[in-house]
Amino acid sequence: MDRNRYDVAIIGGGIVGLATAYKLQLKFPSLKIIVIEKEAALAFHQTGRNSGVIHSGLYYKPGSFRAKNCVNGRKQLVDFAKENLIDYDVCGKIVLAVNLSEAEYLLELKDNGEKNGLKDLKILNPREIQRIEPNAVGVSALWVPESGIIDYKQTTQKFAEKIITINPNSKILCSCKVLDYTNEYIITNQGKIYVNHNIFCAGLFSDRLAKKDNLKLDMKIVGFRGDYFKLTEKAKNKINNLIYPVPNPEFPFLGVHFTRMTDGSIECGPNAVYTFKREGYKRFSFSLKDTLESLFFLGTIRLFINHWKFGLNEYKRSFSKRLFLRDLQRMVPSLRINDIIRAKSGVRAMALGIDGEVIDDFKIIKKNNNIHVLNAPSPAATACLAIADNIVRTAVDEFRLNKNYD
Repeated sequence: MDRNRYDVAIIGGGIVGLATAYKLQLKFPSLKIIVIEKEAALAFHQTGRNSGVIHSGLYYKPGSFRAKNCVNGRKQLVDFAKENLIDYDVCGKIVLAVNLSEAEYLLELKDNGEKNGLKDLKILNPREIQRIEPNAVGVSALWVPESGIIDYKQTTQKFAEKIITINPNSKILCSCKVLDYTNEYIITNQGKIYVNHNIFCAGLFSDRLAKKDNLKLDMKIVGFRGDYFKLTEKAKNKINNLIYPVPNPEFPFLGVHFTRMTDGSIECGPNAVYTFKREGYKRFSFSLKDTLESLFFLGTIRLFINHWKFGLNEYKRSFSKRLFLRDLQRMVPSLRINDIIRAKSGVRAMALGIDGEVIDDFKIIKKNNNIHVLNAPSPAATACLAIADNIVRTAVDEFRLNKNYD
């Protein structure tokens, strides 16, 4: 390994890590940055396995870090996509109410979205729903015109290309796993990398890498797998763009939904089931270390106790195509069992507190020469450029970066 020292290392080759490296390189063109990714390609885990949605900022608590960054980040992301010919479409979505109680909650969602700065939200009647999504059936829906779709893998790769274009001395290093680190260097499976400062954007392993910095955490990352189906070529014309259910405010998941991808395919999902391996994309994936670590955490036990019925239903649906279809048919009744086929799966890094509650806002902390992005839940991909701005501001202050790098 080259013993040349880097100014900043970004650990994690997902979209948040690459957006941060890009914004940092943009601000300080001569800064020597290295991005370290343990997989053979960037965007291999959460970034490349999400639903590809550009989130609007509809659901998040007004004034929260999450809400502000989603709205700001969405605007930056769309501008970046336009400028760099990335596949995207701000096509809008409907949040579909299938009964009167859900219809009442749509009014709260609309109010919440407007407080977050969303424009042109509208409650639709059944006839108006049919004009947008002819096969969707509901009593009312919320039209969210600022939602859309994008290719997040392509976006991540473009960030990487721009970093090297700005400074050819910076480096994107894949197949490189961080084993440990000190204030002087990072120990990897490819040897030591000498670096002045580290920014950890490690997703599913953010808590473990933070513990190596002797941080005392009151939270733990627990993995939840999401399974997707997709519509067959014959059935995909039943969905035009995006159809979401009305979320249950008692649960931390939005429920299965329909998403048109940038390649024209239609994905359905995801569900949400506890996974026995942090990067366990198959239904029977298992890691003894991951399982013991999460199941002996008090927060996980409390989450299971509080939501055991929800969890049981999710597991049933994970193993039953017919139950998965039943939930999809709540919104599009004309779907049939042969219209859906199994597709990809992803694992969401859920940060749990000791009380069993999901930490639903972004969590970024500083320790020694390091910045740790401990929690970057959805809409982190949408908000990546806004999150990066926050991390860069912290880095400028804490790392004392100055104009010598301009």
